[in-house]
Order: sequence, then C-alpha cells, then structure tokens
Amino acid sequence: MININEEIFYEGGPAKSDLFINLLAGFTILGLPFTFAAIVRSLWLRYKITTKRITIEGGWFGRNKTQVSLSNINEIRSVPRGFGSYGDMVLI
Repeated sequence: MININEEIFYEGGPAKSDLFINLLAGFTILGLPFTFAAIVRSLWLRYKITTKRITIEGGWFGRNKTQVSLSNINEIRSVPRGFGSYGDMVLI
C-alpha cells in the first residue's frame, strides 16, 4: 500500500531489451535456457520503486513479494548487461 507522501519513481517489469536479446539467443541450443528465463521474467516480474521502499513481485506466476525499506539499504551496486541497455542491481 502506498502512502500519500510516497511518490512512485518506477512501476513495471524488466527491460524490454532483456527479452529481445535473449529471444535472439534462443535461435541457438545454448541460448534456450536464457530465452525461457527471460520470458518468465517478462511475464511475472514487476518492480515498484518509491521514495520510501522497493517492492519486487516475482517467482512462478508472480506469487512472491519482497519489500525493502530505503532506510535499510546501505549501498546499491549495479552491473550493466545487454550492451549497456539494461543491467542488474544489488541492494546491500
């Protein structure tokens, strides 16, 4: 639930280029596991980043929900992927 004082910065799924690049990789036998993983992520993974928290809904059919308060985050690290068009983020 969002407070009145809470502003939403981003609400949505993973980057579209993640799915696109992995669909191209699916034309090879070695790329098929990455393609299936990207399809599952695009279907059921959702992010909500606000001024107070980060919420991640994912898992099989989107059944898992994790919320992290911004006051509990000490450091954020990111790694670019997909030629810099998207990336991974780790909250410490």
